Amino acid sequence: MKLLSLSNLINFSFNYVLKTSKLYNIDESHSLRHSMDVFHYANEIYNDCVYISPFLKEQKNIIFTSAILHDMCDKKYMDEKEGIDNLRNYMKDVLTLEELDVVSKIISTMSYSTVKKNGFPNDLGIYNLAYHIVREADLLSAYDIERCIIYQVEHEKYNYLNSFNEVKKIFENRVFEYINDKLFITDYSNKKSKELHEASIVKLIELENNYGLFID
Repeated sequence: MKLLSLSNLINFSFNYVLKTSKLYNIDESHSLRHSMDVFHYANEIYNDCVYISPFLKEQKNIIFTSAILHDMCDKKYMDEKEGIDNLRNYMKDVLTLEELDVVSKIISTMSYSTVKKNGFPNDLGIYNLAYHIVREADLLSAYDIERCIIYQVEHEKYNYLNSFNEVKKIFENRVFEYINDKLFITDYSNKKSKELHEASIVKLIELENNYGLFID
């Protein structure tokens, strides 16, 4: 196995996002920009948690790799098993087998739909907090209204205004329920989600007022 510094591992992971996004036509709502956003939030949550949970220092490879790569097996764009197999093959020389197994477990169980269906996994042991850091980072990035519109336009092929109307429903029925559904367990995410929640309400109202001028 070729050992990489954390910075090189991060670069190596983002390179995989670029390659895989092109190969599977993953639109920008789930490709590089989104990976960067989730990586950012994962780093913020990690920095807030590590003082109380210093064991996380030994799990940085897992946390940041999972954050960057989490959508590179998304069933909306590919067969999930194929995506995980491809990811494992790419990362096998830079992560240990244990790290690969944990990364695979995190990214295959962290999505909103999977958690709503199955709940949180109960077999991650010492990596349980790492799982929640990555999962919560992804949820925080979901408050990005424009990203959600992009997905509707690019993947669902809706026109722009219909995409906005669909996104409004998604926020009202799903995103704005994250807090009530108790999907955040870390202090950072509990605080940040409330900020993003309020900001998204204001922005949706502003956008609806503006777009109403263009709807026949």
